[in-house]
Amino acid sequence: MRVEVDQDLCISCGLCISICEEVFSWNDDEKAQAIPDDVPEELEDQVAEAIESCPTEAIKEV
Repeated sequence: MRVEVDQDLCISCGLCISICEEVFSWNDDEKAQAIPDDVPEELEDQVAEAIESCPTEAIKEV
């Protein structure tokens, strides 16, 4: 599983970071970003929760 955050849709609410800070973090534009690598298997449930919780649906599985 890999995920990306659409920078045009991200509103910097931080929900994804609070759910799974091992995968999501802030970038220089103060928007969320995801690690570029595959999500570790043990974190996939948390990432799925972050995808579902994103108010703007900015997080996509790629």
